[in-house]
Amino acid sequence: MTEDRSVLSREAREPDEELRYGEHADQVVDVWHAKEYRPTVVFIHGGFWRPEYDRTHARPLGEALADEGWPVASIEYRREPGQPDLTAEDIRDMLDRLPDLMDLHAGFVLTGHSAGGHLALWSAATFNPVRLRGVVALAPVADLLMADRLGLDDNAVQDFLGGGVRNDLDPTHLPAPIMPVSIVHGTTDKRVPIEVSDSYITAHPTARLIPVPGAGHYDVIDPRTPAWHQVTAELTRFSS
Repeated sequence: MTEDRSVLSREAREPDEELRYGEHADQVVDVWHAKEYRPTVVFIHGGFWRPEYDRTHARPLGEALADEGWPVASIEYRREPGQPDLTAEDIRDMLDRLPDLMDLHAGFVLTGHSAGGHLALWSAATFNPVRLRGVVALAPVADLLMADRLGLDDNAVQDFLGGGVRNDLDPTHLPAPIMPVSIVHGTTDKRVPIEVSDSYITAHPTARLIPVPGAGHYDVIDPRTPAWHQVTAELTRFSS
């Protein structure tokens, strides 16, 4: 079975606003506004940390969430092979600056897909952003050591890290986050097998894993799939 990647190139409404959290071209945030007073969904896109995958493929997700009542901030970040600290620095800086850039009085839920899910879980383990309600990781690369052993996406972990092991960037090998964590992962994911999330849950049993039967890697970011209802259900848990 091949993965349905159609969501990655699907047309969607342009963001309502673009914010900047730094001087680099990639230090920007796409924002969709919503009429309801709900926590903002701060989304970190995936793509195995590779420069060819940017935030534009997350626009169907941003549009759909905004239409369902959530303000959305979809962030871009530097993705330079062998320079993982640049990526980590951007995520930290963005989360530090975001309360000054947009209204977060209702709080926010940190969400990420695939490599973005890894970065969301890493953020939750290493610092406590102001007004963060919880983390919803979608098919995350939650265990870098396991992902490396599996050689996911042609050894993407080694390309990201520049070789070696970085337990300080590995959510499974860091302390458990103090805020609640949910993981939504398809059981037929071919890109990041659900066993990677199982490993995270074994290390951090206070986290919640929601397996989605029959769902693939991209179903969890595709508003047209049944898996989408599991995603919005978890966001709703952190929105009340």
